[in-house]
Amino acid sequence: MPTAQGTVDGAFAAALYADPAVDGGRGLDTGASLLAADPAADTELRGRGERFLRRAWERGWQPADVVRLVRRDLDEPHACLVAELITAEAVRYERVAPRWGAQLTEIAADLEADRGAGTAPRFTDRFSYATTALELYRLLVGLPAIEAVGPVPGTPVHLPVADGEPRMLTRIRALLAKAEATGFPEEAEALSAKAQELMARHSIDEALLADRAHRGDVPAACRIGVDAPYETAKAILLDAVASANRCQSVWNSGLGFSTVVGFEPDLEVVELLHTSLLVQGTAAMTRAEAAQRASGRRRTKTFRQSFLMAYAHRIGERLASAAEQVTADVAGAEAAAGAGPGGDSTRTAGGGGRLLPVLAAREMAVADRAERMFPRTVRTRVRGVSDGEGWAHGTAAADRAHVPGGGRTRGGGGTGAAPHRRLRPGA
Repeated sequence: MPTAQGTVDGAFAAALYADPAVDGGRGLDTGASLLAADPAADTELRGRGERFLRRAWERGWQPADVVRLVRRDLDEPHACLVAELITAEAVRYERVAPRWGAQLTEIAADLEADRGAGTAPRFTDRFSYATTALELYRLLVGLPAIEAVGPVPGTPVHLPVADGEPRMLTRIRALLAKAEATGFPEEAEALSAKAQELMARHSIDEALLADRAHRGDVPAACRIGVDAPYETAKAILLDAVASANRCQSVWNSGLGFSTVVGFEPDLEVVELLHTSLLVQGTAAMTRAEAAQRASGRRRTKTFRQSFLMAYAHRIGERLASAAEQVTADVAGAEAAAGAGPGGDSTRTAGGGGRLLPVLAAREMAVADRAERMFPRTVRTRVRGVSDGEGWAHGTAAADRAHVPGGGRTRGGGGTGAAPHRRLRPGA
């Protein structure tokens, strides 16, 4: 009678480590049959899954990355199983970094919601469950090492004082949610305008506060999923949002995410704004596409591709212009305050304002961190825009979209290639 460890070892040898080209793919069935015939091996099987996850964390992966990849490459039962394993594995850690903790909370909440609604997948037999587990483990075993964006769980981590989310971000989040949900353009405009004003100044306020308090902040990093379809346009949109907020993004198309490098307050703004703009852009594309279909047009794929490329390209122009305007306004106000009686505490020793040197220093720190994380990257010129109407509609939608600063700049309507974007080598 084989032991539980022996059963799992035999199943893994057949399904995970054998060459499918040699056994004709029969190894998966062999391994699943071994596991299905030995219920006593279930605990050992789940323990091995948790160890595979631990190795993934040590290779740079985070919970949200793994769940996203499983959903992309496998099916819902695999996603449910990996969520269960992640939740169980996390119990061993007394404390984790804030972003890591937020991901664990979201994964556990989604899992509980699926169970409560009765939508969580159920296995009708042991063979199906074993097959799902082996397919999932085969993916986990093959995960490559990627750039770490935070401490591995279990290592010492400094946690900020638990004051919850800053009130400014809470207000921005609420305003953007209302703007996206309302069916009245005028109401959306008013809500978004207020969110834009708050968001555009948030980064500057945080930068000056960190400088005055001598906090010694350093750049951090996070990963944001970039899912098909039209992932190139989505990656360009994220790059535009990151650049406008003094961050840098690097896209790994093969693994379906971009890594964004920047100071923590800026990363939070990038995540909020990118999500909002993507929602706005997708909704605008759907409306424009419906109008195209009503007129008898059927080139849906090329229209969508061109629409989103134009939307991302034009949003990039608007974001850059808005960021420059807000910075100029704040710098001007700083200069005016410093010229008054008694001067101002935000002046440098040479009499200049503090804002521009502070922002320049932060941008240099971000560039240095990104270079150290990604010493080998390539830039590629994106091509393939072939639908003039899609480009025109996408540009118009970007001009209507709500971006920080609220200003709108005039831009060209040509269908030229989008700017160079930084990509991971081999992607």
